[in-house]
Amino acid sequence: MLWTLLSIVVAFAELIAFMSADWLIGKAKPSSSEDVDNRTGGSQEPYHPTLGIYGRCTRISHMQFSRRDTLCGPYAENFNEIASGFWQATAIFLAMGIMILCTVAFVSVFTMCVQSIMKKSIFNVCGLLQGIAENETFKAIKEENMALV
Repeated sequence: MLWTLLSIVVAFAELIAFMSADWLIGKAKPSSSEDVDNRTGGSQEPYHPTLGIYGRCTRISHMQFSRRDTLCGPYAENFNEIASGFWQATAIFLAMGIMILCTVAFVSVFTMCVQSIMKKSIFNVCGLLQGIAENETFKAIKEENMALV
């Protein structure tokens, strides 16, 4: 039961990390007179632009006094528009790892009822698949770090 729950949590956590725009966080933009909050009289928190594998967050200049003055969304409309070849490789490795982890999470729900198929333990097969998914995730992290060098 615990293994099933953790398998589902890890699959969702990796999916959320893939979709996050917080892979690279830029330096804080210098504060200006426009950064003063009229409601409190104090300055707002400095803005840090962010970039993810296929998404980014930018400040909307004409909405200074809105509670949400940043816009987050994809910058890449297709695979070839992803920032670099290293990030494209990162996207491939992470997508493969996420697909395997989601498959394991789905199968692990059924292991509460059925524990073997054709005399093969589902736990052993799923453990092997999780190891392969971990390898794909480490490849993605390595590729992403290579892009930063």
